Amino acid sequence: MLHCIPFLLFDGNCAEAMTFYHNCLGGELTLTKLSNTPMKEMFPKEKWNRLINAHLKSGGIEISATDWMASPGFDAKQGNTYAIFVIGNTYEELKIVFDKLKDGTNNTRLQELHDMPFGIYGQFYDKYGVQWIFKADKQA
Repeated sequence: MLHCIPFLLFDGNCAEAMTFYHNCLGGELTLTKLSNTPMKEMFPKEKWNRLINAHLKSGGIEISATDWMASPGFDAKQGNTYAIFVIGNTYEELKIVFDKLKDGTNNTRLQELHDMPFGIYGQFYDKYGVQWIFKADKQA
């Protein structure tokens, strides 16, 4: 079953921000540095200390976040530092919604659904400028 949570993008201070939210909201906080994942080789060494994923769950509140990993040509600025994070169990489940929201070729920063070390991933900004990020478990 698909579900959505807020996804925040920070520019190097994700751990600080998510720790603050954790202190305010309680619950469980998981912080994963890029350097502790097999994905580190995909990025320059100066980004290895950034968080590739942070997840806070406190009762009915759930927030995911990361530090900015995009190329210098796409800088973090107000408006592109949040997304709707759609989480599913399978590629097939995500693909149906992904294709409907993608709505043709009028979106930007499109990354079709593809395998990553942590599972299936895809993203884009839709025709209204809303960023969507999709993740599912790795296909068997």
